[in-house]
Amino acid sequence: MANAFTALGLMSGTSMDGIDIALIETDGERIFRHGPARTVPYPAAFRERLSHGLSEALTIRAAGDRPGSLADLERELTLRHAEVVNAYCRDFGLSPAAVDVVGFHGQTVLHRPHQRLTVQLGDGALLAAATGIPVVNDFRSADVLAGGQGAPLAPVYHRALAATAGPEAPLAFLNLGGVGNVTYIGVDGDLIAFDTGPGNALIDDWLLRHTGTACDVDGREASQGIVREDILAILLDNPYFSRPAPKSLDRNDFSSDAIEGLSLADGAATLTAFTAASVVRALDHLPAAPRRWIICGGGRHNPAMMRALAERLTGEVLAAEALAIDGDSIEAEAFAFMAVRTMRGLPISFPGTTGAPEPMSGGVLHRLADQPRAAGAAE
Repeated sequence: MANAFTALGLMSGTSMDGIDIALIETDGERIFRHGPARTVPYPAAFRERLSHGLSEALTIRAAGDRPGSLADLERELTLRHAEVVNAYCRDFGLSPAAVDVVGFHGQTVLHRPHQRLTVQLGDGALLAAATGIPVVNDFRSADVLAGGQGAPLAPVYHRALAATAGPEAPLAFLNLGGVGNVTYIGVDGDLIAFDTGPGNALIDDWLLRHTGTACDVDGREASQGIVREDILAILLDNPYFSRPAPKSLDRNDFSSDAIEGLSLADGAATLTAFTAASVVRALDHLPAAPRRWIICGGGRHNPAMMRALAERLTGEVLAAEALAIDGDSIEAEAFAFMAVRTMRGLPISFPGTTGAPEPMSGGVLHRLADQPRAAGAAE
């Protein structure tokens, strides 16, 4: 297909549970084909090292700093992504030459846009060498250095999905990963986007701390608990919610201290209600209530979360699959899409999505020339 690129996207989100990989064919404006997608979980030991890395990242003062064990962690993370790419290509009969580019998000370990600093672990040059495919990474730094929030970046892809799926505007994509973020698409295609508040991170951490399981499977605990409205009011009394958009969050910007002492079920119910109520607060920053809320990310698998959203929001609340969209692969596909846009010099962030001063093309392209294959990479 003329002007079509075959692109792979890689995403490791704030939940730090594994690597999403997906393939699309696109020209960076239209989506021609969705290829297969998969998620490869991180081993528990590596996930624990990533979690410790968040603490070490607090000492970072410049984007290139890798204090303590972060340099080794970055190399290991990159080679794990390379193994995922190489296995995917083997399994689906793709040669490296058949893939035009890999969009490599990496792992966010620090996000402080007010300090013009955002850090995603991931060595793009090493990944290109280890896979034999050009790589685009470091999607956020240029936006942050220009004064933008560096997040969310998926809205430009959400708009392309909406054009394909055809739901009536105004509508919203709500992604519930570790952090929640919304993309509002107006009747004229205008974009407004920002982080809404906590997504699954507080719930996951609460369950992990008390049960050793890193999520509320099927919303079982929240479904058995009672929402403590008094504590919910305390959680919602946070200046972030009244700050104008665009705005963005680090995974650890919200605390669950207020629910300490509650039962496991009541804590899960209250934190689930907190995520839903924070989405309601997002309406304060939108020009109109969306007709539809299209829910993607891991939160849509939680029936208690979906009920809480439906109870508190106006408009229809739908899992992405209701519109034939794979809600698990959207973010990986988005970075494949943005990698192609970067190659074409098209913008990936906008004043209405990140607060950038103008539409900006981000990402750093790593070509294959003069890059030796990385030692230790999967063949």
